[in-house]
Amino acid sequence: MKDIVIERLDERGVTIESMAELVFELQKQYLDITMEEAVENVEAVLMKREVQNAILTGIEIDLLAEKGLIREPILKIIQNDESLYGIDEILALSITNVYGSIGFTNFGYLDKIKPGVIGKLDKIGKTTGKVHTFLDDLISGIVAAACGRVAHSHGDD
Repeated sequence: MKDIVIERLDERGVTIESMAELVFELQKQYLDITMEEAVENVEAVLMKREVQNAILTGIEIDLLAEKGLIREPILKIIQNDESLYGIDEILALSITNVYGSIGFTNFGYLDKIKPGVIGKLDKIGKTTGKVHTFLDDLISGIVAAACGRVAHSHGDD
């Protein structure tokens, strides 16, 4: 299942390395972390079945919205990533909750700032007709969870 998730992410322009770069950038000011450790933690998050299910579900909803295969009024809401539609964040929070409050707070930061691949997904959606309403939040969730996992593995270092 992990291989399918990685393949689907790659099809949408997201790599493990692009997520790990964000983990590294967020954690390097607090911990002595390497890029390899960041990659390992992203991969560990992707091993969780509930994470895999959330990712596959969100990507499928985005694809259905891209193809216009969802009924109105939800279609336009998802296509426009309307700010009061919070289901995309709720799905992503199921990922962050795996690693506690650190994941939750990192998610809020990433969702607001939209650095790296998260911002690229957000911009691509607004200029190309691609829908990444769920995916940008899911990536924020994966990165936030990986940051939480890093922090838990280092304890009070």
